[in-house]
Amino acid sequence: MDTNVALSALLWRGVPHQLLSVIRDRAETIHLFSSQVMLAELAEVLVRPHLAKPLAAIGCSPVQVATDYAAAVDVVAPSFIPQVVRDPDDDQVIACALAARADVIVSGDDDLLSLKTYEGIAVLTPHQALECIEAAD
Repeated sequence: MDTNVALSALLWRGVPHQLLSVIRDRAETIHLFSSQVMLAELAEVLVRPHLAKPLAAIGCSPVQVATDYAAAVDVVAPSFIPQVVRDPDDDQVIACALAARADVIVSGDDDLLSLKTYEGIAVLTPHQALECIEAAD
């Protein structure tokens, strides 16, 4: 999950939240991966002033949300990869997926989604990822 999808999953109740719930319910068979760089990015974003209201609505501090998410993921140590897309943060998502030997990258980012796959890793929207999990049942 890229940082924006993780943020949406943690603060709002839409499809990303549903996806995170399904992943947590099936933690024995579906693994969620992140890296220290991606977790640091999430922590940095969570303290931005415009997120104070959504955080208050769920009754959590930025630290609580970041800690909760960190507990839900397997942290991997990605290797350096050459630039794949315009945004270096997106390259971090790809590097994490490669290190994790992931099957899927979940993103709402057009640059990542335009890849469709990268080295055999599918790039899906949260909705597509949720549909894949439900279809596997």
